[in-house]
Amino acid sequence: MRPLLRLTAWCAAALWLTACGGGDSLDRIERDGKLRMMTRNGPDTYYVDKGEPAGFEYQLATRFADHLGVELEVVPEHSVMDILQGMRRDQADFAAAALSITASREREFAFGLPYDEIRPEVLYLSGQRRPRKLTDLIGGRLVVSRGSSHADTLAFLKELEPALSWEEIDNAQPSELLEMVAKSEADYTIIDSNAFLTNRSIWPRVRRGFTIDRSDQLAWLFKRGPRHDRLREAANQFIAQMQESGELEHMQDQLFGHAWGIDQVNSQTFNRNVERRLPRFEPLVRQVADEYQMDWHLLAAIAYQESHWNPKARSPTGVRGMMMLTQCTAREMGVDNRLDPLQSLRGGARYYRKLKRRLPEDIHEPDRTWFALAAYNIGRGHLEDARVITERKGGDPHLWDDVAEHLPLLQKQQYYSKTRFGYARGSEPVTYVKNIRHYFSILSWRDAREASPPPPVDTREFLHQSLSGSKLSAL
Repeated sequence: MRPLLRLTAWCAAALWLTACGGGDSLDRIERDGKLRMMTRNGPDTYYVDKGEPAGFEYQLATRFADHLGVELEVVPEHSVMDILQGMRRDQADFAAAALSITASREREFAFGLPYDEIRPEVLYLSGQRRPRKLTDLIGGRLVVSRGSSHADTLAFLKELEPALSWEEIDNAQPSELLEMVAKSEADYTIIDSNAFLTNRSIWPRVRRGFTIDRSDQLAWLFKRGPRHDRLREAANQFIAQMQESGELEHMQDQLFGHAWGIDQVNSQTFNRNVERRLPRFEPLVRQVADEYQMDWHLLAAIAYQESHWNPKARSPTGVRGMMMLTQCTAREMGVDNRLDPLQSLRGGARYYRKLKRRLPEDIHEPDRTWFALAAYNIGRGHLEDARVITERKGGDPHLWDDVAEHLPLLQKQQYYSKTRFGYARGSEPVTYVKNIRHYFSILSWRDAREASPPPPVDTREFLHQSLSGSKLSAL
């Protein structure tokens, strides 16, 4: 068949499909009321936080779905290579996974309008010699994710520095590469600047060495062909509107421009707040603790870890108030004003008690309290995933110390890919519980010392008795 005849036949087939109701991908999305987004599970893309979906790509795609008047369906994959393969198989309408525009990808797919510009960061462990230029990496173990744009960049740079060498790790997520550097399993890694911002609170000792002198544009990825052109054009119009209105920059600033990470235990700051801020709220804390049969020291410790006893506290992800409740949790707990300290304390106490009540009966104190606190921070689903991993690896899923040891594995693709709820910042609930135990101990110590100064107090026994007492065990 001659080229003109082939083109005519193709056009006729396309018109026939449209006439028969097939239409293009945008027609199907509007007809079905569902937009399928393929992404990867990670802190800068999509994950579940306190039982609710989160991540920059998820939030942006949700707004696009609202713009189209349809629902968003998330199709998570574990790596960029899996995403590209899934798009080849038509398993989603588009991919949103912090994907860089590269020449090799453009040969096969169509990219939408760029929505961000990032730079590759060379990272190292604080205390080691800081790399400041490309030649400083020679001789060290440099790791990157296989199939990533960074591997392509290194292949290009090797032409300039033939002695440069690196290792490509299969399906490695940014958090896993950072962990390798943090544990001295690698000397250097390269990840994107946005991924570094979202992960640096987890691995605070990993520092920026230098930035590779090039920039990459991030964009959504679509299949090529006339059937997908209108969807890509609609996405481009949406991104352009978000940019022009300033909403896109606001989202990026909220999620990437702040280090809303783990608070490190700072006894000096805590004691100062005990003297200056706690007296204002202590009557409310005691009242709510009595209402919900909690030790008031524990409720105060949770509130401090969540907000530093600030009733107006707000995180970039939208949780608010003294107990930092999400909108969903606030509605579930009957809280209509998260900034009201009494309502927030009641909502947080009610939610904590609910989580604790739903734990398996064979988890006993004091572990039962630590599990409930971890669930408050990370959600019951992720906690249960960690308990399953703990049991598989020979630990006791009923003991907090054993589960705490395995919770960080939820940040490793080889583990979270086999769980029900996927990726989670597993290191955070470990630090979260540790901090609350520390604050709880100080507050308990303080009251015990004031009530009976002469005899010394064994704080470990005090903690066990307090948590095993009639009030807490009744929850």
